Amino acid sequence: MTHLDETRIYDTLTEGDDGAPRSEARNGLRHVGSLSMTKLADGLLNPKLVLTWLAQALGAPAAITGLLVPIREAGALLPQLLLAGVVRRSRQRKWIWVAGSVGQGLAAAGMVAVALTLQGMAAGLALCALLAVLALSRAAASVSYKDVLGKTVSKTRRGSITGTAGSVASAGVLVFALLLLSGYLQDVPPIAAAIGLAAALWLGAAALFSTLEEQDSETEADADPIDLSPLRKDPQFRRFIACRGALTVTSLAPPYLVLLEDSGGALQKLGAMVLASALAGFVSSWVWGRLADRSSRRVLMLSGFAGAGAMALAVAAALLGWTGPIWVTPLLLFALLISWQGVRQGRSTYLVDMAPEEGRASYAALANTLIGGLLLLTGALGGALAIVGPVAALAGFAVLSLIGGVIAIGLREVEKDQGGSKA
Repeated sequence: MTHLDETRIYDTLTEGDDGAPRSEARNGLRHVGSLSMTKLADGLLNPKLVLTWLAQALGAPAAITGLLVPIREAGALLPQLLLAGVVRRSRQRKWIWVAGSVGQGLAAAGMVAVALTLQGMAAGLALCALLAVLALSRAAASVSYKDVLGKTVSKTRRGSITGTAGSVASAGVLVFALLLLSGYLQDVPPIAAAIGLAAALWLGAAALFSTLEEQDSETEADADPIDLSPLRKDPQFRRFIACRGALTVTSLAPPYLVLLEDSGGALQKLGAMVLASALAGFVSSWVWGRLADRSSRRVLMLSGFAGAGAMALAVAAALLGWTGPIWVTPLLLFALLISWQGVRQGRSTYLVDMAPEEGRASYAALANTLIGGLLLLTGALGGALAIVGPVAALAGFAVLSLIGGVIAIGLREVEKDQGGSKA
């Protein structure tokens, strides 16, 4: 592919009309390729759906299976504050992302071995241990990625890069979901093969990302291992944390929405769940990405209100007895997952564009660590409300999502700022 072709494709993906520099176009396409592979790998391994199904199929105790999602969610966020120091002491931050992707690939490969050789408690404990390794590796990739993205892709194009990758990956997960629904993958060996493909994708993404052209960063050899200064000094950062913390409910709500379906219909099947998630990502990721390049604040606001609306409709449908028709709950789930995609896209783009160039790693790590803690608190709140029933949990989550949208109104329009742009 010629340099002109790369630039033309890149400008088309990002809707740029100013002609991107060749180096940025090359880097941008490498970002799209690498992220597409890792996002597809995430969909193939999905701890909330696929890995949970696998643990149950292998006979792991329910108490062990229930640990999978908390290990994945908290493990990928809480360590980031400590890992940020490693990033700040590195000249080439891409290598931390590469190492994180390799770690995820090797952990997934280990899960394939578990699926084919172990049963019961041993299988459950092994899957939990490997998922902890995968989550820690993901934390390393996450804490370094925003810094690398900010250095290699200019502002107003970053959302399109990540959004395009999300849509490409969702198309692949869509195929996986259709295979699940067809019945071809309803056994352990085929699911193990899908996880094996995820492992290969993570390793391939690491190889591609290693070719990224990244300028050396100024190292901070004496940097504090834990940097809390953004929280103390930046009121916009504190507002962003409050907004993002409230909007974590969009990621926690889907299981409670599924609990409304008591007919034993297709929604309870693994393939239908994966299909709803893939469709939501496919139809909305690129759109949310383009909107985030114009105003990530507005994306956070709209997705918060949309999530609140979807959950409120679910509560109303349950109370009025309207969840009987087979299409009602899947449609509500689809709407909720679209709002979750908006939250993901908006929070990522906003953080990269808000943070000063020399502080992106610290901002990202502190934000993710704090959100990891808030995620546990919000999950505990949902669990407490769920004692009353899933309707109570969804009602509480709808209120929090609405609050998150309101908080987003007061955020600064960082896409219009001069700071935080590519070096």
